[in-house]
Amino acid sequence: MSGSHRATSHLHPADVPGPRSSADGQAPRPRGHRRKAKPKRRGGKTLMGGTAVLLAATAGWFTVGQGRSLPSFTSAGAAERPEADTTHADIAPLSAGGHTEGPSTADRSDRTDGTVAAIPGLGPSFLAKIPAETKQVVVASGKDKDSADTVVTLWTRTPDGRWRAGQAWAAHNGYKGWSAEKRSGDLHSPIGVFGLTDAGGRKADPGSRLPYDKDANFVVGGKGFNGEPLAGSFDYVVAINYNRVAGRSPLDTASPEGKAKGGGVWLHVDHGGPTHACVSLPEANMIELIRALDPAAHPVIAMGDAAALAV
Repeated sequence: MSGSHRATSHLHPADVPGPRSSADGQAPRPRGHRRKAKPKRRGGKTLMGGTAVLLAATAGWFTVGQGRSLPSFTSAGAAERPEADTTHADIAPLSAGGHTEGPSTADRSDRTDGTVAAIPGLGPSFLAKIPAETKQVVVASGKDKDSADTVVTLWTRTPDGRWRAGQAWAAHNGYKGWSAEKRSGDLHSPIGVFGLTDAGGRKADPGSRLPYDKDANFVVGGKGFNGEPLAGSFDYVVAINYNRVAGRSPLDTASPEGKAKGGGVWLHVDHGGPTHACVSLPEANMIELIRALDPAAHPVIAMGDAAALAV
């Protein structure tokens, strides 16, 4: 997984080279089957939040937390600190006063119920990639092409075909930002629209409706790019269907488009710094997201820097 690794730093399949994870984020060792999914609990928190803040986060970008500088990158450093995300300690929560710009007129709801006709921040090419049957879209909007800071929002399609935003969550992406031509080990997160079909983690199923693989091999150790501990980053994960086989455990390492393209890109628990390719969220938000995603809604993630998403 371009954002997870096994037992080194960011042992997210795409992020950390290490025992049981792919060097580019692929799942820790090939697994052709998943454990039988436990009966899923339905329920969980409804992802609703301050609409004005959410739309602002998706349409533009928040200035999240104190500005922090990243250490200069070296190939040696990358080997020592694969991408693992554990806690979002260095990112302040979003608030109504935390953004630099308000939503544009086009992004404001034309209804009192807070819904919008189209997801703000997504341009025609991205909107066209969202399947007609999809009723849940996770938007990961990066601050800019070379930034590792992202805002994640879950959008839900209403019965009348409009969209309602959930809470906006501060998150991290790849150390070197975003790329539409991601390659193995390049420290970029992929740009595009990808399915979300499989979840798992080291901890017990928190109430997932997606198939959930609880496995002790969802483990990572070491430190991240900012020197932060990576332990716990894979306690909860959702596989992003970038160069992977849908319907298998996130730990599965199959790369149908070839190893050179990278893989093992996950949504997982944030550790407070950039990833190798994954998108990382604070643990509480990961639990909310896992509980909210519904296979019947054919969920996808639209991910990339804000400028790329607007095309």
